[in-house]
Amino acid sequence: MTSRWSRWAPAGAALVIVATGWLFAGPLDPPAGLIAPTPGPEPRIAINATNTPGDADSVFHIGQPGSYYLEGNVTGEAAKHGIEIVASGVTIDLNGFDLIGVPESLQGIRVGSSIYSNVSVQNGSVRDWGGAGVLLGGRNSAVDRVRSSNNGSHGIAALSGTITDCAVYDNTGNGILFTFTGAVANCSAEHNSGNGIVVSHSGAVTNCTADQNDGDGFNLGTSLGNAGGSTISHCSASLNLGNGMALGTGCTAESCSLFANRLDGILLEASCRIVGNACQQSGYLGGTGAGVHATGTDNRIESNNCAGGDLGIKVDAASNFIVRNSCSGNATNWDIAAGNVCFVVVGATAPAIFGAAGGTPPGSIDPNANFSY
Repeated sequence: MTSRWSRWAPAGAALVIVATGWLFAGPLDPPAGLIAPTPGPEPRIAINATNTPGDADSVFHIGQPGSYYLEGNVTGEAAKHGIEIVASGVTIDLNGFDLIGVPESLQGIRVGSSIYSNVSVQNGSVRDWGGAGVLLGGRNSAVDRVRSSNNGSHGIAALSGTITDCAVYDNTGNGILFTFTGAVANCSAEHNSGNGIVVSHSGAVTNCTADQNDGDGFNLGTSLGNAGGSTISHCSASLNLGNGMALGTGCTAESCSLFANRLDGILLEASCRIVGNACQQSGYLGGTGAGVHATGTDNRIESNNCAGGDLGIKVDAASNFIVRNSCSGNATNWDIAAGNVCFVVVGATAPAIFGAAGGTPPGSIDPNANFSY
């Protein structure tokens, strides 16, 4: 007779085997945390003597489209560019490294012809070159997060495109230059021998500073015939030996600060809109200047404050619209030619005010009145 134990023994053994398998198989869940990916090959091209060998006038020569990067600091050679580009569609990542010129060297990074376009340079330092630090002669260029200093010509120069988050210092030419049209944002230009930031034709400049340059802090649309249509906003210019900013025809300057420039705070030509700027101590450093100085016609000059300079607001021609400005503490507050729309009153001062009410009307209820105070 077969016992119940005998009948169930095989089944029990099977369960033991299965259970043992479960016991020693290990955990089925993956370990906690992110799994690091296996790095693949570098898709970009290293700039070196093997991949981008130089030629008679360059340390490195790039002749094909692609994405390139520096592997370390680079020191130039006399009579040579650091990196010469003769192709469109090239991106160079300086990778945080330093491109260093030597006496009698040429440009740090160069695109020499307008037939090449879509070249980008980013993320590094360029200094001590005999020519420009960065010179991109093609259209639709981009320069981002580059520091350029102590070069024998411009700090950064391009035909057209964008320049963002850059700093240029102590260059022999202009700090930043667009020879045609472009946009400049979040840049600083300091102690350059030319102008701080220049856009020769139409362009846009925002959130930039220009300090202690030997020319104008900003120069927009004054270099070419029919140049104009530029906009500058939320910028500051101080202690420049030229004007704080010089504007061509049809420009807009808004919400900028101009402090202690040797000539005019804002010098403008015709058909411009100058709104909400603060101009202080124009004509500083032994110069003569006005806070706002219009030389042409059809300008709208509105809601600016000009204080502590040789002249507050100076307008040389007729047919301008001048409203809601204020001038104080200038040697002469207003110098306005005949034939303009302009009404100036002396603001009435108030006694001390403490509490919920008080004061004196400013001297006019005309909403377009200009005030001396």
